[in-house]
Amino acid sequence: MNNGFVRVAAAIPELRVADCAFNVARITDLVRKGEDEKVQVICFPELSITAYTCADLFFQQQLLIDAEKSLHELQMLTFSTTATIIVGMPIRAQSQLFNAAVVLQGGHILGVVPKTHLPNNNEFYEKRWFSSAADSTTQSILLAGEEVPFGTNLLFSDGKFSFGIELCEDLWVPIPPSSQHALHGADVIFNLSATNELIGKHLYLRQLIEQQSARCIAGYVYSSAGAGESTTDVVYAGNGLIAENGKLIATSERFSFDPQLIISDIDIERLQADRLRNTNYLNDKSSQTYRTVKLEDAHFTRFDLKRTFDKHPFVPPITTREESCHEIFSIQVGGLAKRWKHTHAETVVIGISGGLDSTLALLVAVKTADKLGYDRKRIIGITMPGFGTTDRTYNNAVNLMKSLGITMLEISIKDACLQHFSDIAHDPNQHDVTYENTQARERTQILMDIANKHNGLVIGTGDLSELALGWATYNGDHMSMYAVNSGVPKTLVRYLVSFAAHQLDSTSETILRDVLDTPVSPELLPADENGDIAQKTEDIVGPYELHDFYLYYFIRFGFSPAKILFLAKNAFAGIYTDEIIEKWLKIFLRRFFAQQFKRSCIPDGPKVGSINLSPRGDWRMPSDAIVFTLEN
Repeated sequence: MNNGFVRVAAAIPELRVADCAFNVARITDLVRKGEDEKVQVICFPELSITAYTCADLFFQQQLLIDAEKSLHELQMLTFSTTATIIVGMPIRAQSQLFNAAVVLQGGHILGVVPKTHLPNNNEFYEKRWFSSAADSTTQSILLAGEEVPFGTNLLFSDGKFSFGIELCEDLWVPIPPSSQHALHGADVIFNLSATNELIGKHLYLRQLIEQQSARCIAGYVYSSAGAGESTTDVVYAGNGLIAENGKLIATSERFSFDPQLIISDIDIERLQADRLRNTNYLNDKSSQTYRTVKLEDAHFTRFDLKRTFDKHPFVPPITTREESCHEIFSIQVGGLAKRWKHTHAETVVIGISGGLDSTLALLVAVKTADKLGYDRKRIIGITMPGFGTTDRTYNNAVNLMKSLGITMLEISIKDACLQHFSDIAHDPNQHDVTYENTQARERTQILMDIANKHNGLVIGTGDLSELALGWATYNGDHMSMYAVNSGVPKTLVRYLVSFAAHQLDSTSETILRDVLDTPVSPELLPADENGDIAQKTEDIVGPYELHDFYLYYFIRFGFSPAKILFLAKNAFAGIYTDEIIEKWLKIFLRRFFAQQFKRSCIPDGPKVGSINLSPRGDWRMPSDAIVFTLEN
């Protein structure tokens, strides 16, 4: 494997009905192409050596002899190739004929998997020609002069990943064989198929494959017969589909007359990580005994991936973004509404800085008040200008609170901080961590005391990305009474604010647009000579889009730093150099481990996605753990 990836292919060869020699020649062409592409397993369609639509010709001795002779040619081919090949053909055994998949590698026939569920409807009459695997009692058959394993209980493994096989109709039944294969350890399922086309059937097929790959937490490779089949009564489009745990990652061109090799890379480590976390994913304890057939490792340890990875894994795709943003707001509002009602608080109190995070928290509070039928004046927004506050953020904070109709307070922290500097004998011209954290803690003290005064709850504004990096002052902005943004990463905050902007009046929308364009900053250091923000967070801790990418794969799948680096280089190629990506990954790891003590005592807050850092839920980590490194 290459960094946990296995390269697979769904092959759609040019075929002629009942012409085994021609078919094997075309299969050979795609095998050689796959070899050039470093494919490790290539799956061909159902009955691909003979073609699927031979009908009563399957009873002809000559066709069966030709099929076995052609299989032997493929067997000889595999002496000079490294890929594992899966082809379909009719197999004679125990005076029965089976529709079967044959697995070849390294000059050997490794095993034969017969089809279990045979269609017998208006379009297909397989029961006329073939027996079901359920009717077979043999564990091995003689094929091309070799005694080879035979049955549906075969798994093929090289020690790093395993795969199982089912054929066409097997997928469409209530409990597909692939479900058992996965529970017995198959990471990838290969399906040799011959699915005809009907109106609406293709969409249903895609959904079926996505759902089965998700249920099995597996890769799924589907190769179906193409245009070379007989069109006497039905038409075949050549569906090649590759899915990974609920998501299609590669598809063929339908109705093409050209041969196709659909290639992608399945992340076996990702699948295994999901299975490890799913305590309901148990090894099957049924009486069925599985047999493992050993594969030789293809030894393709390095290749450029055939797939790309989303730079922003937390951000919903554009097709569902509006729906997802609405749902996220609903979760945040639902959490705050319950807490507000449960505590019988008269008000909620929020520090408004004019930045993205406090803006999102304010929008959640406003939506919550509206949902509960509360007067928006019960929301107390406080802007607290300090030594680094710029006119831009100050004006945006003030104007936004006015436009949303909440109670607004302005309390400068400058005098209080200067008094504190005097009390602790700190030079206010020394702009160090004490200088910065004094301001953050002063603001938190004001928020807490105002909440006490007005029977209120302090709403936290910090987001998931800041929690991951520890980018918060301990017992300063680190603390609140309910943290509505704690499950929202920085890359997603921007989309949520933009989504909300469309739903507000024109004045509020204009303000939000400027907030979106403002650099991310805690504004704890004085502005530059032009009065602009001098302290920009991403200049200090690095690009949030990189850190969110690292966070997603580190927490969601438990990937090693080396694997995360590999994925990041793929996702951000041409945007950041490899050196920059590695630099910020090292900083992410160092900060993530060093700042766990802050996450160990964070306030309650709603989880909105697949990742959360609450010590009471998703993430429980000792504060004294040694940091992982790229060299580990």
